Amino acid sequence: MRSLAIIPALALTAGTALAQVPAPQNTDGPGPNMVIEIADAAGNSKGTITLDLLADKAPGHVERLVELTKAGAYDGVVFHRVIADFMAQTGDVQYGKQGGDTSMAGMGGSDKPDLPAEFSDVSFQPGTVGMARAQNPNSANSQFFIDLAPATYLDGQYTVVGQLIEGWEVLNSIKKGDAAANGAVDAPDYMAKVTIVE
Repeated sequence: MRSLAIIPALALTAGTALAQVPAPQNTDGPGPNMVIEIADAAGNSKGTITLDLLADKAPGHVERLVELTKAGAYDGVVFHRVIADFMAQTGDVQYGKQGGDTSMAGMGGSDKPDLPAEFSDVSFQPGTVGMARAQNPNSANSQFFIDLAPATYLDGQYTVVGQLIEGWEVLNSIKKGDAAANGAVDAPDYMAKVTIVE
């Protein structure tokens, strides 16, 4: 199971309507950048977000994201778990393809081996991109999440792979799930096209 293993009480209280979080002021580093076009369930584009991947902090995980992106594996993958005032999770290339049966989304990965953790001193703040994993810290594979609000209780427990540098409004427009169902989304938005800019 690759579902993001968060302390449940903290995860569920995250959906309690906090004040609007201001856009993060992250600067574009050496990259590479991951550009994601987001669409709704009907295929209408909602815009793009750009993630600056932190290869200096998590080289193995960034290499995996770049590899899967270049192979087209992320195209059409849904945001299967989205919790208001917390995070948006996607990247299940095994079970999360839009248009198919996504009832298992969040439980799969890719055909690549799991990755050893690459923890760093980067804090989970709005726009931080982390790798989802199961209970084992060395179980991240293809799924990732983007924070919608500060989540410092995740610091040092999940591998940080990047930060949002463009598209805060688009990120926040992603369809939210039911907090009572751990953020599961009905007719979810998805990553229509994902590209790497080096």
